[in-house]
Amino acid sequence: QLYGPTNFAPVVNHVARSAAMVLDGSQYFVLLIITDGVISDMAQTKEAIVNAAKLPMSIIIVGVGQAEFDGKIWGLGG
Repeated sequence: QLYGPTNFAPVVNHVARSAAMVLDGSQYFVLLIITDGVISDMAQTKEAIVNAAKLPMSIIIVGVGQAEFDGKIWGLGG
Protein backbone atom coordinates (compact mmCIF):
# COMPACT_ATOMS: atom_id res chain seq x y z
CA GLN A 1 0.00 0.00 0.00
CA LEU A 2 1.31 3.41 -0.94
CA TYR A 3 1.31 6.22 1.57
CA GLY A 4 3.01 9.48 2.41
CA PRO A 5 2.76 13.05 1.24
CA THR A 6 1.47 13.71 -2.25
CA ASN A 7 4.02 16.07 -3.79
CA PHE A 8 3.41 17.07 -7.40
CA ALA A 9 5.90 19.93 -7.82
CA PRO A 10 8.94 17.67 -8.38
CA VAL A 11 7.31 15.78 -11.27
CA VAL A 12 5.86 18.96 -12.81
CA ASN A 13 9.31 20.57 -12.67
CA HIS A 14 10.92 17.46 -14.16
CA VAL A 15 8.61 17.43 -17.18
CA ALA A 16 8.90 21.22 -17.50
CA ARG A 17 12.70 20.93 -17.75
CA SER A 18 12.28 18.43 -20.59
CA ALA A 19 9.71 20.64 -22.35
CA ALA A 20 11.96 23.70 -22.00
CA MET A 21 14.65 21.94 -24.00
CA VAL A 22 12.35 21.55 -27.04
CA LEU A 23 10.93 24.94 -27.97
CA ASP A 24 11.00 24.48 -31.75
CA GLY A 25 7.46 23.05 -31.89
CA SER A 26 8.59 19.53 -32.75
CA GLN A 27 7.40 18.00 -29.46
CA TYR A 28 4.55 18.45 -27.01
CA PHE A 29 4.45 16.94 -23.52
CA VAL A 30 1.41 15.68 -21.62
CA LEU A 31 1.78 15.00 -17.91
CA LEU A 32 -1.04 12.83 -16.55
CA ILE A 33 -1.08 12.57 -12.76
CA ILE A 34 -3.50 10.06 -11.22
CA THR A 35 -3.67 10.47 -7.47
CA ASP A 36 -5.58 9.06 -4.53
CA GLY A 37 -4.55 11.85 -2.18
CA VAL A 38 -4.83 15.59 -1.91
CA ILE A 39 -1.82 17.67 -2.92
CA SER A 40 0.58 18.12 0.00
CA ASP A 41 2.78 20.76 -1.64
CA MET A 42 0.04 23.00 -3.03
CA ALA A 43 2.04 26.26 -3.07
CA GLN A 44 5.03 24.64 -4.77
CA THR A 45 2.77 22.83 -7.24
CA LYS A 46 0.97 26.05 -8.19
CA GLU A 47 4.31 27.78 -8.70
CA ALA A 48 5.58 24.90 -10.85
CA ILE A 49 2.42 24.97 -12.99
CA VAL A 50 2.57 28.75 -13.44
CA ASN A 51 6.25 28.51 -14.41
CA ALA A 52 5.42 25.77 -16.95
CA ALA A 53 2.43 27.61 -18.44
CA LYS A 54 4.28 28.93 -21.51
CA LEU A 55 5.99 25.62 -22.28
CA PRO A 56 4.77 23.06 -24.82
CA MET A 57 3.06 20.91 -22.20
CA SER A 58 -0.30 20.14 -20.62
CA ILE A 59 -0.90 18.89 -17.10
CA ILE A 60 -3.90 16.70 -16.29
CA ILE A 61 -4.60 15.79 -12.66
CA VAL A 62 -7.16 13.06 -11.96
CA GLY A 63 -8.29 12.34 -8.42
CA VAL A 64 -9.48 8.82 -7.63
CA GLY A 65 -10.60 7.11 -4.46
CA GLN A 66 -12.09 8.37 -1.22
CA ALA A 67 -10.00 11.52 -0.70
CA GLU A 68 -11.69 14.90 -0.89
CA PHE A 69 -10.65 16.68 -4.07
CA ASP A 70 -11.96 20.21 -3.69
CA GLY A 71 -10.44 21.73 -6.81
CA LYS A 72 -8.29 24.33 -5.00
CA ILE A 73 -5.60 24.21 -7.66
CA TRP A 74 -8.05 25.21 -10.38
CA GLY A 75 -7.94 28.79 -9.10
CA LEU A 76 -4.88 29.37 -11.28
CA GLY A 77 -6.83 30.80 -14.19
CA GLY A 78 -5.35 30.74 -17.64
